[in-house]
Amino acid sequence: MRLSIIIPVYNEEKHIAQVIESVISANSLGMNKEIIVVDDGSTDNTASKVKGQISRLRQGFDGQAKLIFIEKMRNEGKGAALKAGFRKATGDILMVQDADLEYSVKDYPKLLAPLLNDRTKVVYGSRNLKRENYKNRYSYFSFYLGGMLLTWIVNMLYGLRLTDHPTGYKLFSSSLLKYLLQPKERRFSYEVAITACLAKAHVPFIEVPIHYRPRTMKEGKKINALDFVKSVIVAIKYKYGNERI
Repeated sequence: MRLSIIIPVYNEEKHIAQVIESVISANSLGMNKEIIVVDDGSTDNTASKVKGQISRLRQGFDGQAKLIFIEKMRNEGKGAALKAGFRKATGDILMVQDADLEYSVKDYPKLLAPLLNDRTKVVYGSRNLKRENYKNRYSYFSFYLGGMLLTWIVNMLYGLRLTDHPTGYKLFSSSLLKYLLQPKERRFSYEVAITACLAKAHVPFIEVPIHYRPRTMKEGKKINALDFVKSVIVAIKYKYGNERI
């Protein structure tokens, strides 16, 4: 079986090489890895860093990982980058991996297990299910509150019981690809649209606890209050609008 790991990236020259190396070395429970990095029009040296990693892979890993690079010429948003990665993916399981160092690849086995055991077709990693993450929540308190509010709104609209909708770890069976490609949203609200499409199709979700080390806006965190507002609007639109599922 193959695991397609989609990494949307924008101006992450400081971290992208380390992220790719950690993903390559991650325990994927025997699945071959297809790592798809989508550069969303970065203006720094992100692209050259990724190309350097591709060169290293060609010189010698054990064949358990393949690195694919999609370089977009202009910034269109995280949603557009994810969609480009999903279109390219050939894996049995599709995984979203953020391009920063906030999330730990040590969580791969427990994220993959419910899918490999046919317990579900969707797994979201939850920062709020792991108690040790609470000691860090005040270092990103506005993001924490915004994330909790967005999660509550999504739950109320779609009858879900999620604890962490904005999580950077989301995994899907490839059989759900049509739902991942359906939304037209191009930025952060795309992920809310995906959840809405899956919920309206009565696809069950499973959450598992994950590690989390938050970073600040100065360190490169990109989501903001406007993204939150747009995400709420999208959640309402998919519930009461004419979007076809």
